[in-house]
Amino acid sequence: MPDHFTTSYLKDSLGLFRYYKKLGERAMKQCPDEGLFATLDAESNSIAVIVKHIAGNMRSRWRDFLTTDGEKPDRCRDTEFEEPPMTRTELMALWEAGWRYLFEALEPLTEADLGQTVTIRTEPHSVMQAINRQIAHYAHHIGQILFAAKHFAIVKTGKWDSLSIPRGQSKKFTAEVATGQKTQRWSEQLK
Repeated sequence: MPDHFTTSYLKDSLGLFRYYKKLGERAMKQCPDEGLFATLDAESNSIAVIVKHIAGNMRSRWRDFLTTDGEKPDRCRDTEFEEPPMTRTELMALWEAGWRYLFEALEPLTEADLGQTVTIRTEPHSVMQAINRQIAHYAHHIGQILFAAKHFAIVKTGKWDSLSIPRGQSKKFTAEVATGQKTQRWSEQLK
């Protein structure tokens, strides 16, 4: 969902990243503390592990974005799936650190930068391709966070505040958008 009408790829991309960041935060806020560190089954990752992985990916991809390969030599991806943060506070600090790398790399860019070449694991990507790749990657993992957070919240409390249009409310929501009572713009929905 676009934040507002724009023909700027960078503004739209930054808006999408902010949307997914906020979506993840709202999901984790509803999740009980123990749910952040639990798994649904032996093959699943906990929310804490997913956050550690996302933060590690962000640190690697966005640090020195235009001048070094996106897979930094000091990244050890496999360890991102081991020994996650132990507390909600540590988890959220790691989350914020990862997003800081992303926004510090992207906010100064201009539309003219989109055609530059960057590499990820030595493979060339335009800046636009690298951004698209990461939007998809983070959306994937934030969907996993949302799924797990909803499960653990419902198991513990029996409730979940919908982060989109609640079940059975589509027609009502569409009518409210059409009459100007509500907006489908993500920035307004996430306030």
